[in-house]
Amino acid sequence: MESRAEWSGMHRWNRAVGDMSLVLIGLSMTIGPLARLLTVFRTAVPWRRELGIYGVLLAVIHTVIILAGWVEWDLIRLFGYELHPVTNRYVMFQHGFGLANVIGIVALVYGIVLALTSNDWSQRLLSGSVWKFLQQSAYVLWMLIIIHTAYFMYLHFQDFHRSVPEPNWAQIPFAGLVALVILLQSAAFLKTWRSKRGSRPRPTSWKRKVEAVEPL
Repeated sequence: MESRAEWSGMHRWNRAVGDMSLVLIGLSMTIGPLARLLTVFRTAVPWRRELGIYGVLLAVIHTVIILAGWVEWDLIRLFGYELHPVTNRYVMFQHGFGLANVIGIVALVYGIVLALTSNDWSQRLLSGSVWKFLQQSAYVLWMLIIIHTAYFMYLHFQDFHRSVPEPNWAQIPFAGLVALVILLQSAAFLKTWRSKRGSRPRPTSWKRKVEAVEPL
């Protein structure tokens, strides 16, 4: 809040809550890879669910702040339209703003579904395999959040009719968080692949000879 003292109160709360939602969901995405890389982090796996749920709750608050304080419940403004003072008609002024918000809405709905089903009752209702498939799609949610946040972090206010403000201080931490998640997931994937590859039984000598002469 204090780091953006020059902003209006609504925008300070908007960004503060949105940033915390991003951080919590980002942390939830790191716990799985960390648990695969280092056994000491396996005790943190139950927190993955809690961090994700609280991150989605903050995303809901973030959305309400935007609806009440920015677009003032005029939902068409959420998609980049403004009322033209001369023609008295809605005209699209911010193309990227509307697309970024559509992605944000999809991410919010996706996150709410994951949060509502992130419990033992839903796991029993959906059966283990279906529930696991649904929860593993959290990576899709994370990608939608990255795209939505990146627009407002790097591209918003770049329209020709607006003055460009000072760079957002959160740009570098945001890029660092995204890079950290990608790095951890890549490292966990490589470790899992190597362990699975190393655990496969090696064929006996007579099997290798048969495989050498028989066509595939």
